[in-house]
Amino acid sequence: MRKAEQELAEIKSMMERSTRFLSLSGLAGILAGIYAFAGAGIAWYWIYFPDTAYDIEHHPIYSADLQVNLSAVALVVLVLAVGSAYLLSQNKSHRKSQKFWSPASKRFLLALFIPVLAGGLFSFALIHESAYKLLPSATLIFYGLGLINASHFTLGEIRNLGIGQLILGLIAAFFPDFGLICWALGFGVLHVIYGSMMYYRYDR
Repeated sequence: MRKAEQELAEIKSMMERSTRFLSLSGLAGILAGIYAFAGAGIAWYWIYFPDTAYDIEHHPIYSADLQVNLSAVALVVLVLAVGSAYLLSQNKSHRKSQKFWSPASKRFLLALFIPVLAGGLFSFALIHESAYKLLPSATLIFYGLGLINASHFTLGEIRNLGIGQLILGLIAAFFPDFGLICWALGFGVLHVIYGSMMYYRYDR
């Protein structure tokens, strides 16, 4: 009886490896959250220092120089987060003798990046129309939708992370003056929380 249960468990594990991308690194999520915190802190300093009252209308945030600087910070955060996720997840695959580039990982990436790419293009449209206050909500919403979409092909925690991002994005849409705070909570706090959960549950 025990042998039959073991065989069923092995079959189930093989099916999961073939249909779901299980090499996501929890540590990468933690690092992504730290990068986001740092980026949000820099943005906050540039926009609101020395007067930190959260009132966008009284701060010169629409200057071309500041837009370029904020875009550069966002790009650095994105490159660091994606690079860390790739390197650490690939390392996890090697440690567990799993194939990193597999049909499951390709389905996961496709499901994730279609909404994220659409969100990036939509964000450029918002910048073109000078709707800067909606940028945090747009990035959170599309990223949340991407995570929910991709959760069918990876660990279940990703779905809850996506729902959290989506909720914060909607809050930021209705209360755009708190957009930067919501962005820091979504990309910073939630990534650290869920990254820690995944690390202690799957990586150790």
